[in-house]
Amino acid sequence: QVQLVESGGGLVQAGGSLRLSCAASGGTFEKYAMGWFRQAPGKEREFVAATRWIRDSTYDTDYADSVKGRFTIFRDGKNGASLQMNSPKPEDTAVYYCAAAKTVEAMPGGVEVWGQGTLVTVSS
Repeated sequence: QVQLVESGGGLVQAGGSLRLSCAASGGTFEKYAMGWFRQAPGKEREFVAATRWIRDSTYDTDYADSVKGRFTIFRDGKNGASLQMNSPKPEDTAVYYCAAAKTVEAMPGGVEVWGQGTLVTVSS
């Protein structure tokens, strides 16, 4: 069974840092886009960041405007992706979901696997 498992969520102070990790199992996602979405209470799920496979072990990245310059997505080998959250703000509080799809452009409707989510709470 293909799974994405997130870890690293928790409570962080505004201006601090936190790193989320996502590990895939049961499948190979080397040439897939892997990314992060988030859903705050009462809001729809929204795109945060993603990596797209270019060639060999080279990946490109995309970011939502709201996190550019603060968050960085890393590809962890063939089957993982991390999200480094620097200078988080209270409005970044949400459940963060890892996702995998054939392309970034296919997200979110074409996401083939979702993680279970990890809660990030940013205190002011």
